[in-house]
Amino acid sequence: MSNVPNTSKSSSPSLTFLVLAVGAASFSMLQSLLAPVLPTLQSELKTSQSAVSWVLIAWLLSAAVATPILGKVGDMIGKAKTLVLALAAIGLGSLVAALAPSIELVIAGRIVQGLGGAIVPLSFGIIRDEFPPARVPSAVGVLSAVIAVGSGVGTILAGPIVDLFGWHGLFWVPLAVVAVTATLAQFFVPESPVKAGGTINWLAAALLAAWLIALLLPLSLGTRWGWSSPAVIGLFALAVVLAAAWVTVEVRSSNPVIDMKMMRLPAVWTSNLVALLFGAAMFAVWVFLPQLIQVPSSAGYGFGATVSEAGWVMLPMLVSMAVAGVFSGRLAQVVPFKLQLAGASAVIALSCVSLALLHASIWQVAVISGVYGIGLGLAYAALTSVIVQNVPASQTGTAIGMNTNIRTIGGAIGTAVMTAVVTAHQTANGVPEEAGFVTGFLLFAGVAALAMLVSLLIPGARRQVATAAVPVPAE
Repeated sequence: MSNVPNTSKSSSPSLTFLVLAVGAASFSMLQSLLAPVLPTLQSELKTSQSAVSWVLIAWLLSAAVATPILGKVGDMIGKAKTLVLALAAIGLGSLVAALAPSIELVIAGRIVQGLGGAIVPLSFGIIRDEFPPARVPSAVGVLSAVIAVGSGVGTILAGPIVDLFGWHGLFWVPLAVVAVTATLAQFFVPESPVKAGGTINWLAAALLAAWLIALLLPLSLGTRWGWSSPAVIGLFALAVVLAAAWVTVEVRSSNPVIDMKMMRLPAVWTSNLVALLFGAAMFAVWVFLPQLIQVPSSAGYGFGATVSEAGWVMLPMLVSMAVAGVFSGRLAQVVPFKLQLAGASAVIALSCVSLALLHASIWQVAVISGVYGIGLGLAYAALTSVIVQNVPASQTGTAIGMNTNIRTIGGAIGTAVMTAVVTAHQTANGVPEEAGFVTGFLLFAGVAALAMLVSLLIPGARRQVATAAVPVPAE
């Protein structure tokens, strides 16, 4: 098994990185691009609020299933080849949704789009395989920043895209971007020299998909269905049974989808636990900070902002996320990634406390969001770097795919808990009370503090990867 960078397609790491960054950003924006305009979709397609919510839920479930499984496929048959297929899936899903005359076909398009979730682990795996070791940490940091910022930029761009092109533009724009990116990938993303070989254990893959869906579905719909409803309790119980069956099959398999020995590596399980906690704290703030900003000022604490205005208030977060992610690799020369992760968690905890106590003025919220973004940017980059440093090259895509999935599960849990807390503190006319946001932010400050402690348990890297002198790959 060779791990020598392959230059048969491209001798330019910078061009390879650019293609990976655009592809990863395209997928990450799909996470938030539709959320602000669900009311528009509901009105234009003459559907119900319950039905239109599946535009988000269907994408989440599809991405959760596809990310680790297609990450495994990439490790087996080649990451570049699988990357092009993932980009094509986003393009096909975008085309279906853009032409859809009904909400059902929009949802179908979003399911196909979700298969593009594999772009994230595949891109990091390609960096690991193709770039000189000295440039891997910085490249990972910059790509992490691109992914993190892309998730937030979608919220800001959604309104202008709809104003210019209508709701169909939310799908035509990604289609155009991924069509160009997939074409460029054919020329500038070399095929990985590191392949695990083997075949997919389809029983294990089916069980993995089944327990993820059984877990994420009630987390997404528990507030609507009722947390004590038979459907929610039954699905949670089913998720436990299916997860246990999945682990049993994987342990006994000679060719597992997710190698349980790899998952038990100290650096991997601790990083995955941090990802779960980090995802919970991140999504709780990401989803509910805009809602706090949009609360009518007549409630005594909100600012009555529009969706677009709330997005601009959070712009400092996006900027600081980008800067922190870019410099994570360089910072690793003096601060190991595990300590970066611990520091990032501490910054997130401090920011949550600050949001709970200091939100009387819009400038306070903007400044705190900027500080919060520093924690997010460092955490994104450091989490991925810890995985890259501690798993075999042939399992990079699988390991990062599972870590990404666990962060998504944490995000679903965090959003569900924050929703329950805020919903429990409402006025008679349904306006959230300030106490709900304060309680929720303080709760997730504690979650972030726990992530900080777990970060300190992460062992040192199995291999020392030199750090780049510049933040992006050079020619």
